[in-house]
Amino acid sequence: MSTSTNPLAHLFEGADDVVAEIERRGAAGADHPADAREEITPYHPKVLDLTVAEVVEETVTTKTFRVRRTDGRPLPPFLAGQYISLHVRVGDVLTSRAFSISSSPAALDHYDLTVRRLRGGRVSNHLIDTVKPGDRLTSGGPIGTFYHDPLFHGDDVVFLAGGSGVAPAMSMIRDIVDHGLSRRMTLLYGSRRADDIIFHDELDAVAREHRDITVHHVISDPGPDWTGEVGPLDAALISRLAGPLAGRMTYLCGPPGKYAYLVRQLESLGHPRRRIRLEANSVALPPPADPRWPAELDPEEQVTVTVRGRGSLRVPRGRPLLDALEDNGLRPEASCRSGECALCRVRVCSGEVFHAEEARLRASDRQFGFAHCCVAYPLTDLEIDF
Repeated sequence: MSTSTNPLAHLFEGADDVVAEIERRGAAGADHPADAREEITPYHPKVLDLTVAEVVEETVTTKTFRVRRTDGRPLPPFLAGQYISLHVRVGDVLTSRAFSISSSPAALDHYDLTVRRLRGGRVSNHLIDTVKPGDRLTSGGPIGTFYHDPLFHGDDVVFLAGGSGVAPAMSMIRDIVDHGLSRRMTLLYGSRRADDIIFHDELDAVAREHRDITVHHVISDPGPDWTGEVGPLDAALISRLAGPLAGRMTYLCGPPGKYAYLVRQLESLGHPRRRIRLEANSVALPPPADPRWPAELDPEEQVTVTVRGRGSLRVPRGRPLLDALEDNGLRPEASCRSGECALCRVRVCSGEVFHAEEARLRASDRQFGFAHCCVAYPLTDLEIDF
């Protein structure tokens, strides 16, 4: 093949070089895994060795951890809205959690990870309570599908954020500002109290200085001095603050328990589901709150999970399989912990699992018996392999 025989090649800069390289590799008659690995690894590393450079106290519940690559090299590029999965040891358990990058893709000397304290949050509270500048962390590379695609999402978007769900919105806003993007963005940001609004001053300053960025703060528990908007963030308030939604992509990131409610509010305004994007950052309805959970099965009752070649363990039905494995020193590869990325797939050799609704199972998963163990719960005794 040559560019002279391809009628589209002249439309692409560098097409001649690409075609020549394809022909060179084809003539060699072999794959080039070493070459491919060398080119891909800087962009998609399996492990990043990070050092905490700075810890910023954003609010009484939230801190931002600025991390840099320990060896001083630039960090892999990412798209605003993506996350990294931190590997953290809490007590005797090595686990991981996904945290959205809140810094701008324009600055690759660091990532900012904005973490809010959660009731019962094993990793978030550990980070907030113990991690300090100079500490070392490891993570995977940037990953995730919750980002703006200019081809399909248009240049006028709406973002509904709650709590630390403002982190990917902040990255998107900083991306617009730093790269001078021709994009309009309206942020409706819900917080419980005025003193817990993350990035409050920066968001207000950006909105004042950039006419294409609009920020509305919505408080659910206002104090006597609050003069802004008061929640809940329902259809009427969304319509009044964001204006007509027709043709605009809408992003949702915040407490997953609010997603179903917010989707209903948007749909009641005639906004189609295909124009609503959710950040899948945890499971919204664990058993037995999920109405699909078999009513006759007690989520606290224990079953036996046998891992081929590694022994057996007793776990409650209502505990995610990934958490149960980590509790016992067994660690499948994992990243999103929300059923999306599929890195934590395990093969179910026997027995039955229950998948949370968020699990994005593929046809091949169903055909060959694979489970996304971060959102899979053992209904019966299981034998698995990974």
